Amino acid sequence: MTPEDLAAVGLRLDIDGQVATVTLDRPEVRNAQTPAMWIALGEIGRTLPHDVRVVVVTGEGETFSAGLDRAMLDPSTAGQESVVGLLALSDDEAAARIDEFQGGFTWLRDPRFVSIAKVRGHAIGAGFQLALSCDLRVVADDAKFSMKESALGLVPDLTGTKPLVEHVGYARALEICATARVVPAEEAVRIGLATASVPSADLDAAVADLAAALVAPMPGVVAETKTLLQGAADRDLDEQRRLEREAQVRRFRAVAAALAD
Repeated sequence: MTPEDLAAVGLRLDIDGQVATVTLDRPEVRNAQTPAMWIALGEIGRTLPHDVRVVVVTGEGETFSAGLDRAMLDPSTAGQESVVGLLALSDDEAAARIDEFQGGFTWLRDPRFVSIAKVRGHAIGAGFQLALSCDLRVVADDAKFSMKESALGLVPDLTGTKPLVEHVGYARALEICATARVVPAEEAVRIGLATASVPSADLDAAVADLAAALVAPMPGVVAETKTLLQGAADRDLDEQRRLEREAQVRRFRAVAAALAD
């Protein structure tokens, strides 16, 4: 997609060497999200240059994302890629459309790079789920997370439920989702939702330092490590040992080839 295409749906993509930054750029509505934005996010994932090793996701201004744009729940927008438009579809068609929307979130798990959510202010609903889609979350001390879907009579459907349970456990995840309460930055770090909390003025530098540390190792190391860790909790020890052995053989060969050059 061109920069103009992305701007039309409220996104910006900047690539600096091996670090790509995706910015939700609708500060006038606190970076509220739309289905068109989700489709464009998926396209960014499909077309991202292969030498990118870190993806930073952030919001323009003082808020990461206020979640779904409420205009998308207005029946008058039903023909404009709105959520309400799903009601005109069959159950199977509506589920297939949501699957397309989810593609804007799932690409951030790709093992070839590490994704970082840089969160200031509120990350609500779809904003919370976008942050959860990233491998790491570094937050300002004013960050506030909330899964607001239940307050609208809905459930989280943008891939956030699995990572939430993985990070905080079933009981805490249920409590956070069912009550739609706010989780402040300090608690987010304490319960494992966030990697670190820093003063807002220091957030950019903290994320830049983390990105630099992630691209410092030899290419391929972090990707192999991420692949090993993803799903490790669901594998038995023998399977995990096998994957470790195979990955290490590949790394030995890569290091030997680099030394021979």
